[in-house]
Amino acid sequence: MSMSKTTNTYNRQNWEDAEFPILCQTCLGDNPYVRMIKERFGKECKICTRPFTIFRWCPGARMRFKKTEICQTCARLKNVCQTCLLDLEYGLPIQVRDAALKVADTIPQSDVNKEYYIQNIDRELRDGDGTEAAGTVGRSLAANEMLAKLARTAPYYKRNRPHICSFWVKGECKRGEECPYRHDKPNEPDDPLCEQNIKDRYYGRNDPVAEKIMKRAATLPTLEPPEDRNITTLYVGNLPEEITEPELRDHFYQYGEIRSIALVPRQQCAFVQYTKRGASELAAERTFNKLVLHGRKATIKWAHSQAKQSGLAKTDRRFEVPAVPPTPVANPNDFFNLQQEQVTVLPPGMKLHQIPPSLIPASSYQMYSQAYAAPYSNIPMPTTSATALEGIPPPPTGQMVPGQVHYPSQDPSRLGAVKK
Repeated sequence: MSMSKTTNTYNRQNWEDAEFPILCQTCLGDNPYVRMIKERFGKECKICTRPFTIFRWCPGARMRFKKTEICQTCARLKNVCQTCLLDLEYGLPIQVRDAALKVADTIPQSDVNKEYYIQNIDRELRDGDGTEAAGTVGRSLAANEMLAKLARTAPYYKRNRPHICSFWVKGECKRGEECPYRHDKPNEPDDPLCEQNIKDRYYGRNDPVAEKIMKRAATLPTLEPPEDRNITTLYVGNLPEEITEPELRDHFYQYGEIRSIALVPRQQCAFVQYTKRGASELAAERTFNKLVLHGRKATIKWAHSQAKQSGLAKTDRRFEVPAVPPTPVANPNDFFNLQQEQVTVLPPGMKLHQIPPSLIPASSYQMYSQAYAAPYSNIPMPTTSATALEGIPPPPTGQMVPGQVHYPSQDPSRLGAVKK
């Protein structure tokens, strides 16, 4: 009895038998000596349902084991990783990439049409060198501003963490630190990130991760040009240590004529000055959140003018002191304003409590009255008339006359000038 040949029998020779998977740097891990388990025709692809060679490995310490989910033909058809299904060039979901590039790559949904479509794609890939993307996506991969802003330039190894321990969530995990799963609080049940489907991610529809990234793209900040039209200098920060001035000039010269480039290696930054304002605005627009040099995303800002910086520096050094009215000077030639100070010298033998009210200055009368309020509560206000000084004997020679002021170097009672 002859056995009927099915479609799977004819296509068995087209099953995938690969030597190494197509992976992104995040899924591959940071270990250069990673060991993989290979199984020929271990499982069927979750997109085209054809058996393919699966790989299983551990990307690093305290990470979960990962394996390939789709075949290499489907991965090259969308230019994505076989495990996480994120774009290999930008590290973004397929829905975000297709929306930015305005690509509509319609893959047949029925089994027969899908199998015929995959066979044609395999034929195209065999004719090439095996490294380029296939289909509409491969012919439309071009530079895009939105993708450049959202692109992830560094690996995100946090995505390889173990899954959450379900026993720990219930409060029944007894392994403690030896538990290979993660003891963290899970997301809320109504969180859309909990409802991820690998087919929706591959076809670019109803992907909650893509919707979250697109909402974040709508709120990205923009670099506004300064009002001063004389500012034509851009600040370029977060530069790699091995960057050189000719490399910066070769990159920024495409936007306009450059006047000067000042590279500061210690601060890992540079200042690029253009001759025209239009060229600097074009460079700021094309490089803001998009410039990647030696694998590092550079920071682009507008530099401040030197006049503005000097003005700000002077303002910062000032102290806010309340206005004090100027003190009137009786004699313009008296720079030390010594005439404003009234000096009272007591006669010989007179004590402090024997001071007549006429000798107490008006400015110090309140202080004296408060200090000696009990014995001298009825002290009248002092007067400045000349008749009040008639009953006081004149001081002996060598004492200061009331109202007479000497400089410190002219005081006869100082520095042993008076003989005792």
